[in-house]
Amino acid sequence: MKKILPLLVLFLTGCEYLKEKVDLVIVNANVYTVDAEFSKAEAFAIHKGKFIAVGTTEEIRDKYTSNQLVDADGRTITPGLIDAHCHFFGLGLKQQTVDLVGTKSFEEVLERVQAFQGENPKEFILGDGWDQNDWEVKEYPTRKELDQLFPDTPVALSRIDGHALLVNKAALDLAGIDWSTKVEGGEIVKGAMGITGVLVDNPMDLVYSKIPMPDLDAQVKALKDAERICLNNGLTTVDDAGLNRATIELIDSLQQTGELSIKVYAMVSNNPEDVDYFIYKGPIKTERLNVRSVKVYGDGALGSRGAALKKPYSDKWGHYGAMVTPIDEIEDLARRLAISEYQMNTHAIGDSANAVVLRTYQKVLKDRPDRRWRVEHAQIIDSLDFDYFANGVIPSVQPTHATSDMYWAEDRLGEDRVKGAYAFKKLLDKAGTLALGTDFPVEQVSPFLTFYAAVTRKDVEGYPEGGFQMQDALTREEALKGMTIWAAYSNFEEDEKGSIEAGKFADFVIYDKDMMTVPVAEIPTIMAEQTFINGKTR
Repeated sequence: MKKILPLLVLFLTGCEYLKEKVDLVIVNANVYTVDAEFSKAEAFAIHKGKFIAVGTTEEIRDKYTSNQLVDADGRTITPGLIDAHCHFFGLGLKQQTVDLVGTKSFEEVLERVQAFQGENPKEFILGDGWDQNDWEVKEYPTRKELDQLFPDTPVALSRIDGHALLVNKAALDLAGIDWSTKVEGGEIVKGAMGITGVLVDNPMDLVYSKIPMPDLDAQVKALKDAERICLNNGLTTVDDAGLNRATIELIDSLQQTGELSIKVYAMVSNNPEDVDYFIYKGPIKTERLNVRSVKVYGDGALGSRGAALKKPYSDKWGHYGAMVTPIDEIEDLARRLAISEYQMNTHAIGDSANAVVLRTYQKVLKDRPDRRWRVEHAQIIDSLDFDYFANGVIPSVQPTHATSDMYWAEDRLGEDRVKGAYAFKKLLDKAGTLALGTDFPVEQVSPFLTFYAAVTRKDVEGYPEGGFQMQDALTREEALKGMTIWAAYSNFEEDEKGSIEAGKFADFVIYDKDMMTVPVAEIPTIMAEQTFINGKTR
C-alpha cells in the first residue's frame, strides 16, 4: 500500500500536466449560450480573452486546468448584454447636471434646479429628464419662474426624450432667439407671454451651440462614470447613437490605454465634417471600438408631438409633427452611404418619418445585399409599410418606450393608429431579427427592465392587467436574443460576440437569478453579480 500511494499521486499530478492550461475555467453554471440552437451548457474555458471550449462541467474539467477555477454554484450565465441604442457619453455627462427624472410637477423641477445650483454653482445650468405627461397639469411649462429665479444665469432643461428644451430668457438672449427667429424642423413655442421658453427639436441647437463644452477631465470622468453604471447592469457593449469625431477618438484612446474596458459601437453624428472624415477614412474596428455607421434624425418624438405623422395628431388639431432632417437631405446622404461601407441608422418615430426612411432605404440599396441598415425606434408604422422590413432592414427598438408611452400614446394617435405602434413582434416576424436597447438616459439603463417590458408589456407595478397590446410581446428567448446575438448582428459583430461559443470574445454575465425561468414580476429585480469583458471582470 505504501508503494501504491506515491504512484497514485504521481499519476494524478501527471493527469493535470496533460490538461491544457488556460486563463479561466467556469464550472457548475446554468449557461444560456444563445448559439444557433439556443443550447444550454454547464461550463466553459477561456484563454487570451476568448472562449475556447463550451460543454459540461465534466468535459471542461477533464481537458482544461487553470489557476482561476470558478464554481458558479448553479448561477445563471448569458453572453454579455448589448444595448443596441443608447447615449453612453450622454449618460456620463448627465451625472454632472440636474437630474429631473421622476419629477411629479414643475414645482418639483424648480426645487431640484435650485438645490443643484446651491450646491454646485454653474455659469450655465443644465438639467435633463422632465416629462409633463407625468404631471397633474400635462402642459408644457413656461420660462416665467426660471426668469425670476435665475435672471442672469442661462438655464436649459431637456425633456426626457431629448426633443424639447425649456430655457429661460437669459438662455434665449444668449442664443439670439426672439419673436422673429425661424428654424425649419421644429418649433419655438409661443403663447400669451410671447416665447414660452420651450423649444422643440432643431431650434434647440441654437441654445446648445452656446453651452460651454466640458473640459477634457469632465469628458473622461463622464465616460468612466457611464462605464461603471453600464458594467453594474451587465452591459458589455453599448451602441452610442450619435458621437462626434473628438469623442470617438477620446473613447478609442481610453480603450487603448486600458482606462476604458466597455466595448462601443459608435454611430457618427450626422454633421458634414465628421461624416466626410469617416466616409473617407473607412470603418474603424478594434477589439473594443466599431465605427461604421452614421446616426441620422428623421423626425422628433411622440411625447413632445414632434414625431412626423401622416395624419394630424389626435390631441392637437392640424398638427403633424415635423421632419428634423429634410427629405432631400436624407436621400442625398443615403446615396452617399450606399456606395460606402457605412450603415445608415435613422431615428424614425412617426409613421410618416418611417415611410420616408424605409422607401429611401429600398431605393438606394437595390442590388446591395446585406447592408443591415437600421431604423432606430421604428415606433409607429403604417400597416402598408411593415413589408419594407422584409428587405434586410433591421428594426432597432426600445421596449421600455412602449411601457413609458402607453398611458398617453392613444391620446396622440387615436384608437386605430396606435395598433401599429411599438409592434415589436410584427417587426420581428417581418425582419427576422430585432435589436433591443433602452435609449438611456431617456429610459433607465437596466437591461432587465428592457427584458421585462418586452415580455410582459407592463410597468413595474403590473399595469395594465393583461399587458399593453400583448400581440406584440416577445418571448423570453426572443428578448435575450435581441440583447445579445441579434444586437451583435445589427453591428456586424455576430462572429465575435453575442453568444458563448468557442472562438468568440469572452464577454459574459453572471446573475443572481435566472431571467428565463423566474416569475415575470421578479425580472426587474435581477442583479448582474459579475460582468466579464474579454474574460476579465472589473
